[in-house]
Amino acid sequence: MRLKVLFTINMKNKILFLFLLISSFCWAQSQEQNLRKNEEKIRSAGDVVQYALPFAAGLSTIILWDKAGVWQFAKSFGTAVVLTYGLKIAIDKPRPNGAIDGRAFPSGHTTVAFSGASFIQRRYGWTYGVPSYALAGFVAYTRLQGNEPSHDGWDVAAGVLVGIGSTYLFTTPYQREHYELTFSSGDETYLLGLKYKF
Repeated sequence: MRLKVLFTINMKNKILFLFLLISSFCWAQSQEQNLRKNEEKIRSAGDVVQYALPFAAGLSTIILWDKAGVWQFAKSFGTAVVLTYGLKIAIDKPRPNGAIDGRAFPSGHTTVAFSGASFIQRRYGWTYGVPSYALAGFVAYTRLQGNEPSHDGWDVAAGVLVGIGSTYLFTTPYQREHYELTFSSGDETYLLGLKYKF
């Protein structure tokens, strides 16, 4: 009789253990699916922000009627894109996620985002540059996150360097007031001057 009671308890424990094991497995699977969905959402947001930054940079030159800025943006952004894809072809590095397209180095998403952000900062100042760099940093993060990232740290760092470097080659700070009138006097002399800033 006692043996029968122990067998019944052990059977109940085994069933409970099996139930807990199956429940844990199902919960882990659902958490993994949620994580993958979140990773996809983050990657998609990074894709959008990647294009939003250079679009905002170009649009700002048009809104401000900044003709010099339009030309500087075209040169810096064009250089960044050409250099990035030239390096991708020349280096032919495989991606960490196993893709063999040989287009990992440097990260194109990161280059485009940092090119737009650095143009905004360089041309129009840190007031607009700080949020722009924060958004570009988010894009860089999206390239590194997940179980199977598209890039490693070297790819992203090279994208940052190409994006910012190309901007600093061609972009100068924006000057709203191009004319400055000066006046000085001393010992019966008066000097009136006109400065024009390019």
